[in-house]
Amino acid sequence: MKTAEEVILQKRRHNNFIGSDALVIDALKKLSDVNLSYLVVKDGDDVKGILSERDYARKVILQGKSSKETKVKEIMTTDLPEVQLYDSVEKCMNLLAAQGMRYILVKDKDKFEGVITIHDLLREVLLHGDRVFDNKITRTLIDINEHPHRVY
Repeated sequence: MKTAEEVILQKRRHNNFIGSDALVIDALKKLSDVNLSYLVVKDGDDVKGILSERDYARKVILQGKSSKETKVKEIMTTDLPEVQLYDSVEKCMNLLAAQGMRYILVKDKDKFEGVITIHDLLREVLLHGDRVFDNKITRTLIDINEHPHRVY
């Protein structure tokens, strides 16, 4: 099965980092410069969260706040799910689905390695579905469906 590390290695490295004390207007400029939908919020080497276009729309625009006065730390998404480099893409998908999130942090033990987005996972399913899911598990599920042992 494909791992989180393989997904991270496929992605171009971006300089999409911003500090938590930065103003939202500066974050928006950076989002435009890197042409991504999110920035990783870091203070030093410590990842604090993700700032996404969705955060901006819901927590600044819709609440009538000013992007010139609001700090990134006031609107960023925290408590993101995490996986290790060796974890499967399937595990990543299950975590995002269970938590209703769009971003997952990838770490090597405690060291931040990158972000996998819901779009990255959808791309993997479309391009490499056979490597995303465990064929043995898939076969078992098909067998259960075709030859049920219980009535539910």
